[in-house]
Amino acid sequence: MATTNVDPAELAKFEALASRWWDPDSEFKPLHDLNPVRMRFIDSHINVAGLKVADIGCGGGILTETLAKRGGQVTGIDMTDAPLKVAQLHALEQGLEGIEYRQMTAEQLAEEAPGQFDVITCMEMLEHVPDPSSVMSAIRTLLKPGGKAFFSTINRNPKAFLFAIVGAEYVMNLLPKGTHEYQKFIRPSELSSAAREAGLTVREFKGMTYNPLTKAFRLSSDVSVNYLMATEKAD
Repeated sequence: MATTNVDPAELAKFEALASRWWDPDSEFKPLHDLNPVRMRFIDSHINVAGLKVADIGCGGGILTETLAKRGGQVTGIDMTDAPLKVAQLHALEQGLEGIEYRQMTAEQLAEEAPGQFDVITCMEMLEHVPDPSSVMSAIRTLLKPGGKAFFSTINRNPKAFLFAIVGAEYVMNLLPKGTHEYQKFIRPSELSSAAREAGLTVREFKGMTYNPLTKAFRLSSDVSVNYLMATEKAD
């Protein structure tokens, strides 16, 4: 699975848009809007300052940079070449140290660095790979005992289809058409089951709801569309 848990069609989507990754008004506006909410969730569970952090599926580095600004020693990995180059250039322009970007899968990193990370983030990524459970197992391998892993993805139900695909891609044009495939969305029950099977203890679920009037996301108890999960590797 180390080299096969990749969907070339999914990679191509993000390769084509790489140059616009850091434009907050581009197709990546939702990621920019989600980032403070995701970081607020992480902050509520752990202070990453001085810790070794891996950002799995880092893309152009939006969350990766925020983790580094919090004081984390961050390794950002992704299988897309162009977004990684964008991430490296942007970090250089920002004068950010403490970030290492590498083109590899979670499974490959797990083979290389088992038990080396205090914190792992895997945001808006599992719905883009053929086997999410393989990524989950790799993350468990990468964590130190007591380490924490954070995930975000999209629920699979009629409301999520309406909001995340019809609304976001076809009505409000927040995302390019075809960004998501409904059958790849993951129910919270499925995500928590995969976490437990991988040896991770689920600590919390939180929803991320979008207000079209204020055009902002916030944390909520509603996990029906976008949601986050916090987990921990047992000692």
